[in-house]
Amino acid sequence: MKVAVWYHNRDIRIEEQPLRRPGPREMTVKVVSSGICGSDIVEWYRLPRAPLVQGHEVGAEVVETGAAVTRFRPGDRVFIAPKVPCLECKYCRAGHFPQCVGVKERLPGGFAEYILVPPVLVERGAYPLPPSISFDHSTFIEPLACVIRSQRIAGLQAGQAVLVLGCGMSGLLQIQAAKHQGCRVAATDIDPQKLARAAALGADHTILATADVPARIADSFQGKADAVIVCTAALPAVAQAWAAVDKGGAVVFFAVPGPKEEVVVPLNAFWTQEIRILTSYYCGPPDIEASLRLLAAREIAVEPLITHRLPLEETARGFGLVIEGKEAIKVIIKPHGDAS
Repeated sequence: MKVAVWYHNRDIRIEEQPLRRPGPREMTVKVVSSGICGSDIVEWYRLPRAPLVQGHEVGAEVVETGAAVTRFRPGDRVFIAPKVPCLECKYCRAGHFPQCVGVKERLPGGFAEYILVPPVLVERGAYPLPPSISFDHSTFIEPLACVIRSQRIAGLQAGQAVLVLGCGMSGLLQIQAAKHQGCRVAATDIDPQKLARAAALGADHTILATADVPARIADSFQGKADAVIVCTAALPAVAQAWAAVDKGGAVVFFAVPGPKEEVVVPLNAFWTQEIRILTSYYCGPPDIEASLRLLAAREIAVEPLITHRLPLEETARGFGLVIEGKEAIKVIIKPHGDAS
């Protein structure tokens, strides 16, 4: 089968790899749609495992199952999680599924024609796609689940004021999810076109990131934000988050600056104001199930976020579009050129 092997962001090669038939508890799926995630282009995060086949936002069709597989049969449409928690370690028992120490199998990369799905993911990480979720829309299940988790740990409630810093794909999902919960939402970005998308998707206020964001937030919300969700790695956004969050509020890092960047926390002020600094990484089974429900009911709009559908041979171009960040919001790789 053909795969796109990532060596680094400027070196992505289409190569041939063997594909064996599934064992008793495995299954083979044909990748129909595989989304490029913002984390896929973060080299400091991905390089330690290179070369590798990336792609963890996968919509697929079952083509062959092992003799012991009873949940699925050829022709079934499925979403497959990148990994599943053990549900038994102390982190899982506390609800910290992304920190599970029992993860031993991960989904092979989705920038490939086919995937041989490991037993644990067949049993606990594969989800039938409802008829109302297309293959292309299924590439949003995992990122939306991550958004849902971040807002849950932030404790968002109806009526609260939320500031989203960065209107890439994740930021646009954050806006919609917060509006779905009944929040008032402001959003920033350096790109006016992305701000226009944010407004079209429900943002109550849009602000150029080069403006005096804290002052504009104070004017828009008649005060500061109850929660600030950082969806950009840009350092200026961190300072804006510190200045825009209200007493008793939360700053959620959904994206982070690079590991060599220094971030100064105004700890003394935050101590007296009881401001929480939270990080949110990945998601858990409850979040995936919630994401499936929202997408199946079409309560979150994802079609407007899809800007490019490319064949496997153009994976390198897709990465370039995401890195450049001008034209692209969601880039989907279509290894077989199938309908969405």
